[in-house]
Amino acid sequence: MYTEDHLRKYRYFAELLETKELEQITDSLTGAVSRKYILDFARSLMTDNIPFTFGMVDLDNFKFINDTYGHRAGDGVLSGVASGLSEYMKDFGVVGRFGGDELMFVDLADITYDEKKSRLADIYMNSKILRWNYDLGDCSPFITGTVGCATFPDDSGDYDELFSMIDKTLYRGKSKGRNCYIIYVKEKHKDIEIKKLACHSYSMIAQSMIRRFELVPGTKNRLRSVLPLLINELGITRLYFTDSSGIMHSVLDDKFLEDVSDLNVIMIDDIYSTNDIDHFAGQSPLFYKALRKHKMETILVARIGRMQDTDGYLICAEPRTHRIWQDDERLLIYFLAKLIASGIRIDGDIIPT
Repeated sequence: MYTEDHLRKYRYFAELLETKELEQITDSLTGAVSRKYILDFARSLMTDNIPFTFGMVDLDNFKFINDTYGHRAGDGVLSGVASGLSEYMKDFGVVGRFGGDELMFVDLADITYDEKKSRLADIYMNSKILRWNYDLGDCSPFITGTVGCATFPDDSGDYDELFSMIDKTLYRGKSKGRNCYIIYVKEKHKDIEIKKLACHSYSMIAQSMIRRFELVPGTKNRLRSVLPLLINELGITRLYFTDSSGIMHSVLDDKFLEDVSDLNVIMIDDIYSTNDIDHFAGQSPLFYKALRKHKMETILVARIGRMQDTDGYLICAEPRTHRIWQDDERLLIYFLAKLIASGIRIDGDIIPT
């Protein structure tokens, strides 16, 4: 991890290491700079009027990793991400552990919006840090993270305000479905109220879906009416459904037609999700082939029907990303499938073929 030689490149750490040992300023688990010193480093840069981007990485579903694989695995993931990010940024920044499953970084190279966007996109897509399976011996969990960042002095010259901007972007990323990065932009984020964002209830989204269903007739029209809501609140980019004959349709693209009539084989329960579709390649080859054809890697499927009757399936399928679906997101899509089924029964509507 960090060495004295690496940290001494920065005036703040060079002075600090005159009175403290390296082990005193780094986190014992990850080897990243500890919370106090990464924050003080940022303050020192502001005092010296040195531009930098300040960001936080919140690992997604970390409790699930601990609960499923054990705390040892959780420690391994956290150490792996911290080590990978520190190595990636060794020539232009410093990584610290903020606490729990949160890391912070100071990036001295990427100041403009385009620079930040390019850097973060590279971290997500090419660095093998996030959206990556970590081999821990007896398990290989797929790890994603949510990043929020803001820049001194472009966004703010005040430390507390800058930190507030990071909080806003991080919470915005979580509200959009996690596994994404949000760069602070004044026009978009200055009016965000974190308490309202953090308390944004999925029940409110469900109520909004009901109201939108009441305004338009027909299953496809109703799905089109709620899709913007799902895009904005959950970060869902694609929505599909099947009819009773097993043909998969796109909510937005009328030309999209794929035979997925063996989808029911993997639907043991009313809802199913995975970020590795190879798991069911042998069980549902038609469905697997259709997903591969359109470069879809992450799916969430909910049965449309009441009691023992199945009218079709609602499918969220994300291209080229290993999204990990949250429990509340699964529940919301399950609710939407039940809402569709209720509309079919009440209106006599059928899922279009």
